[in-house]
Amino acid sequence: MKKILFTLLAIAFCCTANAQFMGGFGQQGPSIKGKISGQLVDSLTQKPVEFATIVLINARTKKEVDGVISDEKGEFKLTEVKLGTYEIVASFLGYENKTIAEVKLDKKKPDANLDKVFMVSESLKLDEVVVTEEASLIENKIDKIVYNAEKDVANRGGDATDVLRRVPLLTVDLEGNVSLRGSQNLRILINGRPSGMFANNVADALKTIPADQIKSVEVITSPSAKYDGEGTAGIINIITKKKSVEGFTGSVNASIGNVQNNTVLNLSAAKGRFGINGNGSMYYSWPRDSRSTYFREDFFTGERNTTEQIGAGTSQYLGFNGSVNAFYDINAYHSLTSTFRLNGRRLSGDGLQNVIDNGFDELRRLSSTTNYDNSGLYSGYDWSTDYRIEFEENKEQELVFAFQISGNIDDRENNVAQDAGDAIDFAALNDGRNRETTFQVDYVQPFNPNLKLEIGAKSVLRRIESDYSRFDNVTQSIDNDPYRTNLFNYDQDVYAGYASFNIKFGKKYGLVAGARYEHTDFGGDYGTRVLDVNESAKRLAPFNESYSNILPSITLSRSYNFKTIKASYTRRIQRPSLFYINPFSDANDTRNVSFGNPLLNPELVSQYEVSYGAFIKGVVVNIGLFQRQTTDIIERFVIGVTDNVSESSYRNIGENNSVGVNLFSSATIKKVFTIRAGGNVYTYNPQGTINGINLDDVRGIQLDGFLSSSFAFKNGFKLEAFGFYKAPQLTTQGEIPSFSIFSVGAQKEILKKKGTIGVRVVEPFSKWKGFGTSQSNPQFTLDANYEVLFRSFGLNFSYRFGQLDFKQRERKSKIRNSDLKQGEGGGQGGGQGGGFNN
Repeated sequence: MKKILFTLLAIAFCCTANAQFMGGFGQQGPSIKGKISGQLVDSLTQKPVEFATIVLINARTKKEVDGVISDEKGEFKLTEVKLGTYEIVASFLGYENKTIAEVKLDKKKPDANLDKVFMVSESLKLDEVVVTEEASLIENKIDKIVYNAEKDVANRGGDATDVLRRVPLLTVDLEGNVSLRGSQNLRILINGRPSGMFANNVADALKTIPADQIKSVEVITSPSAKYDGEGTAGIINIITKKKSVEGFTGSVNASIGNVQNNTVLNLSAAKGRFGINGNGSMYYSWPRDSRSTYFREDFFTGERNTTEQIGAGTSQYLGFNGSVNAFYDINAYHSLTSTFRLNGRRLSGDGLQNVIDNGFDELRRLSSTTNYDNSGLYSGYDWSTDYRIEFEENKEQELVFAFQISGNIDDRENNVAQDAGDAIDFAALNDGRNRETTFQVDYVQPFNPNLKLEIGAKSVLRRIESDYSRFDNVTQSIDNDPYRTNLFNYDQDVYAGYASFNIKFGKKYGLVAGARYEHTDFGGDYGTRVLDVNESAKRLAPFNESYSNILPSITLSRSYNFKTIKASYTRRIQRPSLFYINPFSDANDTRNVSFGNPLLNPELVSQYEVSYGAFIKGVVVNIGLFQRQTTDIIERFVIGVTDNVSESSYRNIGENNSVGVNLFSSATIKKVFTIRAGGNVYTYNPQGTINGINLDDVRGIQLDGFLSSSFAFKNGFKLEAFGFYKAPQLTTQGEIPSFSIFSVGAQKEILKKKGTIGVRVVEPFSKWKGFGTSQSNPQFTLDANYEVLFRSFGLNFSYRFGQLDFKQRERKSKIRNSDLKQGEGGGQGGGQGGGFNN
């Protein structure tokens, strides 16, 4: 018995000794795993930060181990975590990344409860000021103002023009023309990229983008050298809703109203190193009535002639917009991103105009009725691909190769029939094509945390074709007049290089300085239908020219106690786009003919700006003073009247030295009520002489402003109101009357905050909205007014679905073609016709 007991004790001793010996090389004790939990909270509002990304990082290897998303209460939990030391990094849009170091899990304390983790809004960075209302509706940064459109309930159911009307510093008139501090010479980007959709008519292009697809809008008034030199007033960057998460998610938005209806679908899927997201939308309008009046008195022939028109019409449109974005991370430092975008819009309109001509002789006295029937197809695409290389030694060091090809179609058909005098019945046709190819390389070299160099090179090759003709429906033949039937080919090649330094002097001072060199070759011809070069036909003569520009930029800023002072100087260029150079004569209105001018020179602008921004006790204030010197201003100009037909085109009218001030402020009261206001005041001081008109006599002050307010209640109900006013705007030959708009919107969260339902009302107290023009000089006077049914009511619904996982790294394209003066929004015939002004 003793032997047996001794033997058992010996075996137990050996097993124990062996376990202790092996424990020195293997796992000690039982296999225990821990958990990490906590709650993300906004440091100012004390509200939970939901759907934020929490990443678990090994403190020794710096590798990501796991990740989760905070829930609707801001709470998160990481389970099955091996014992060890970790770092926790929390991130979310509008907040600084929050890093919690030395989170230790051991056998005695395998669980870590971090309690409340306070997320600091980016408003607390010393180099920028942000409105700290919900999700920062307005962010005022050192180099741009950001308007987070997706957080504004009044945007539901509209289009991009409705969104831009609510952005600080921007104004949008009835026809959709966008101005930045009074100038339409700006560049619009989509997700940081140029788009061929804006090559011809900006207003029509913006109407193809549903408001429900827009995430935010960035306004850049002093672009650095890395941006294209085009856009003399600045750059507008429209950011669409894209998901950069792992898993599958989506949303659907729909709206219906008495004016416009649309449906938007967004889908996103990602797994590991590959992801794809896409969106698509359809929108259409009900038939929409319009009416117009027009009166012109002229003395071009030395005798008095008058033309009076009264018109009425109906218009309608149908369109679509979609995009697909895919990415693949080859490894931790190499990635590939490709995006394809497609859009289209078909417009149709019909109506009639009663015309009375009273000339000084019998031949010029005529009463007639003109019937018109118009249609147009506007469509385009962009395909871009970026190859990005990041470097292990420094995360900010980056090399990007980018390629993009864009195409745009602009086809129009105007059928016109007049029943008196020289009875006419014709169709004016124009098939427009625009193709743009871009190659670009960008490199970022950080030398230390306070010094960074950005350099790059770029080429943009543009090929434009306008095939226009007039077909006589009576004789069934084509009009051989080369001004009415011709083929116009236009090429423009831009080659550029830049260098920009970003320097920090301590924690309070910053400097961005650089220069950009751009060389432009351009030319045009008229195929086989070319006239001889003479004074009467010089706009149809072939041409080839080139020019070079050096465009410096410098911005100095100082930040202290949530205040920022910035001073900047930029020099920029504005090349005319197809809208301004297309020689096609839009004959929709037989008494007012307009055409482009292929011989326009580019505008050059030098701008000086000083701005001050402050964030004090929940109130944001930003004020900016600027001086803008512009040479070779491009404006529409009435050239003359022949046989009771007014002809207008675009001219380089001279110089303008404008000074102005812009103001924006926002305040939140008791976390429920927010009020925002802003405006621009600036001078119009053209200089020079054109067609006998002394522009020094055309001077005045321009102004515009907006006021908006919002209420946010605890039960998920929101209410918004918005008003805008633009005073009469001066031109070299007259003025454009004032314009205003008022809208309200309400929204309620439903389906456990995954859905919303809302209502939107525009101009509830005014059925019609007018857009007029008044012009006067010693040779003629003109008063025109175009009105359209504007009061609108709409219901909207949205729903989010899918499951998200932790955030992937950021992917943005480097291509930003910001160099063309883009087209205005209105028709080209004195405000008549009504078919294309919605």
